[in-house]
Amino acid sequence: MKNRDKIPTCDNCFSDLDTVFKHLTPEEHAIVDKDKVCNFYKRGNIIYHEGNRTNGFYCINSGVVKIFKTGIDGREQIIAFAKKGDIIGFRSILSNELACSSSKVIDDAVLCFVPGETLISLVKTNGNFSMAMMQQTCKELGEANSFITDIAQKTVRERLAEVLLNLKNIFDLDADQVLQISLTREELANIVGTATESVIRLLSEFKHDKLIDLNGRKIKLLNIKQLEKISNAFN
Repeated sequence: MKNRDKIPTCDNCFSDLDTVFKHLTPEEHAIVDKDKVCNFYKRGNIIYHEGNRTNGFYCINSGVVKIFKTGIDGREQIIAFAKKGDIIGFRSILSNELACSSSKVIDDAVLCFVPGETLISLVKTNGNFSMAMMQQTCKELGEANSFITDIAQKTVRERLAEVLLNLKNIFDLDADQVLQISLTREELANIVGTATESVIRLLSEFKHDKLIDLNGRKIKLLNIKQLEKISNAFN
């Protein structure tokens, strides 16, 4: 986006969102606004690769990005999603390590790249921002620990029900109770941590039991309470 008029401004992006950037002063906002470079990405575009050195992080202005790790067999394990207002790639900057995951666009997106030096400067000079970054890192670590526990202790059926509920919490439902995110069966399997065939079979079972309805990639949640019961969400 070389035309400055088309570059999203930080004030417009974060004014109505509860993000770590709410802790910045107007002067610090202006610094981020000046330093960032924004670009449009199509579905399927890779933002950064696991194991590569990164020199900055990304803010999601619009669209959806999946964060994943790749196993020795080449299969993806989706560990998180990022949408408007979220930031990705910041842990590698703070830890001065190679990227521990990869990221790919799954819904056409506008991302703003902020140099690592800008992030480090803000962390050093703004205590509230630094604490917010620490809390964000701890939150992601907690989610990773929960995922490890689920993989070890829950059945695939329980994990699929939990994934559907998590997607509801992240992306919400439309007026017809349809998830506002479109994922392939393979992508769903890569979140659950199982074979695509298993997810296809279980989705058919959920539909037969009137827990969900399916229309291509669109999934309508018909019985949230029963999905919560299946997922053992409160155990």
